[in-house]
Amino acid sequence: MIVEIGITYLEMTNPSQLIAKKSDIEGLEIRRAEMPLPELNRFLYTAVGGDWYWIDRLGWTYQQWTQWVERPDMHTWVAYINGTPVGYFELDKQGGEVELAQFGLVSTAIGSGLGAHLLTDSIERAWDMDASRMWLHTCTLDHPGAIYNYQARGFKIYDSGTYKQDVPEHPTGPWPDSGRVPSPDAPVVSDLS
Repeated sequence: MIVEIGITYLEMTNPSQLIAKKSDIEGLEIRRAEMPLPELNRFLYTAVGGDWYWIDRLGWTYQQWTQWVERPDMHTWVAYINGTPVGYFELDKQGGEVELAQFGLVSTAIGSGLGAHLLTDSIERAWDMDASRMWLHTCTLDHPGAIYNYQARGFKIYDSGTYKQDVPEHPTGPWPDSGRVPSPDAPVVSDLS
């Protein structure tokens, strides 16, 4: 179904703008995926984004995933609790700018305080990449608390707009037709056609 989606672009232009927030979650470890592995990034993309209409990359071929993860300035960081992946972020450096290309948690980790901690870590890592600017975008199909987390960590809105996209009636979950019930926070979409 065709829906209208609101998109918001946020940026940080100086490391001093970070409003850090860390948590003391027992067993938490955030590690960079040192070896590019398309299967890992696709797993994380679907595990985290399945409730939020992350569908843009679902049709990517293995070659496209490989090209994405093998670029030297694309870094994937994974959050683990007691050895189990619970979230991740991708930092994509182009020139002096670093985009927070993907960021999120699996549904069972949402509300734990991990989001603020992971976002703080992603911002610190971006500045470690000698960024002159860090930016991201979010939309009305993301978790409703996403934009608040970004702003609470110091990101400022610099642009916004709308676009239309064909999306399924309900989020696909980690894999299509899994029968898994979407998160109760998942956005509800209305057909524009």
